[in-house]
Amino acid sequence: MREAGEGRYGTQAQIVLRPLANPLPLGFVGLAGATLLLSGLQLGWLEAGEGQAVALALIAFVFPLQLLTSVFGYLARDVVAGTGMGILCGTWLTVGLVMLTSPPGATSDALGLFLLLAATAMLIPASAASAAKLVPAAVLGGAALRFLVTGIYELSGSGTWEDIAGVVGLALCVLALYAALAMALEDARGRTVLPLGRRGDGRIPPEARLEEELSGVEREPGVRNQL
Repeated sequence: MREAGEGRYGTQAQIVLRPLANPLPLGFVGLAGATLLLSGLQLGWLEAGEGQAVALALIAFVFPLQLLTSVFGYLARDVVAGTGMGILCGTWLTVGLVMLTSPPGATSDALGLFLLLAATAMLIPASAASAAKLVPAAVLGGAALRFLVTGIYELSGSGTWEDIAGVVGLALCVLALYAALAMALEDARGRTVLPLGRRGDGRIPPEARLEEELSGVEREPGVRNQL
């Protein structure tokens, strides 16, 4: 608990915080699964007829994991996690539904245009994350690039762009798994094990004192009277 401030309400108002585990490893694992399956289709590792199975995996596995991560990201007062995972879960659900209702191997101009928007939107949380943690920022930026090249493929139908999207997707899968492992180990052991590229406010270590962690909490969204 922390007093909200000094003066008229200083001894009356209190802020109560509920400890939460870091939800980002769960969201990054979902991202790794989604981009790996889509790359499998784009690189020909999976038959075009497997598209519906991939779509079902995006809807049944990736979407709920990233939706849960988004909700708990906001509850943990992390706008980057909440926004980034919210965009990701909505995008993968859209991709899954379009694939599920389209002929095997078909492309969609509507989906391509939407993916260009999703790529632009992902730059928002990626830019915000870059001020504190470079590895999560790279994952979110990599997701933006993944959506961009996939969108270009959907609009053009070019086999070259399909291959590029598949390779970018594989690289994103590896990066997302690394970020998930690094963050899970950090939370489990209470210290940094694998580097996350912390800087600025992100340099506050997991073992920091409570006073450091709560510095400025009274001015955060949900406490101040306007967002």
